[in-house]
Amino acid sequence: MTSSSFSVAEPNKVNPSKKPKLLVVDDEQDNLDLLYRTFRKEFTVFRADGGIKALEILEKEGEMAAIISDQRMPEMNGTEFLSRTVSDFPDTMRIVLTGYTDITDLIDAINSGQVHKYITKPWEPDQLKLVVKEATHSYDLLKQRSEELVRSQAHNALLSVIVAIAQKSNQISGCVLPLADAFWQNFGADGAILQLVEHGTLIDTQAICGDYLWNLATDPLVQTAIASKKSQISLSPNQQDDPDQPCKTNLAIAITFREEILGILSMRWRKANALSHDDVVVIQQCADEVALALTCIRYYERL
Repeated sequence: MTSSSFSVAEPNKVNPSKKPKLLVVDDEQDNLDLLYRTFRKEFTVFRADGGIKALEILEKEGEMAAIISDQRMPEMNGTEFLSRTVSDFPDTMRIVLTGYTDITDLIDAINSGQVHKYITKPWEPDQLKLVVKEATHSYDLLKQRSEELVRSQAHNALLSVIVAIAQKSNQISGCVLPLADAFWQNFGADGAILQLVEHGTLIDTQAICGDYLWNLATDPLVQTAIASKKSQISLSPNQQDDPDQPCKTNLAIAITFREEILGILSMRWRKANALSHDDVVVIQQCADEVALALTCIRYYERL
């Protein structure tokens, strides 16, 4: 059975280190500029001059590690804006900048979990930096625990399918679709193809799940995986090479047993860097278990 090793298509890196994202919201341009200068070295900072603009940025850019919002703004106040972000981004840490006279307005927001902390004006850069550092640390821990739980649930669900197939299936051709579907569903891929391999060559037995259809025989990542007997991953392909490619994260998992490659699991996601190193390791572990199941089924086919 293969180890949980894989190769990364250059120049990409697994789980690249990126600055956390921070959204700052204030209707006064001078304050926005000051907040940007305060955090631009440690964060990727997005600026909005009001709640409506901030919501548009969130819709486009997705989840932020933290949001800093002024409380008193003309279109909608800070707590009203932040309350609108809770359902879509429950893990984001929310910080309000407020005057002393506004503190009573924050009590309900803090008690309901909509606001992580408030800072009274005039704020000191070092104090605000410390608060944001603590908030993003809490965000990282929360995301890590959430991702670990999701990975564990996906692994357990897949293992249940694999065990059931190994116990009940009499033909390899009949187990390809449920296996492909289990990987596709549990790891949230936009497309998944499981195709069997014999003597180092793809054969016609395959299952396709999701929105996309592509040819594994002409997929360079798949061909490298077959030749090297190592799984391959591309986290953010160069769009100049293939501008029409809608998927940004591509994975070709080699399903092998005792140095014999039994199949290729190819999965794709629209989002770049959709997987962490730990995600890929779990997928490979599941593929190793699939290799055992396929070997058992093949043995009983030949009896």
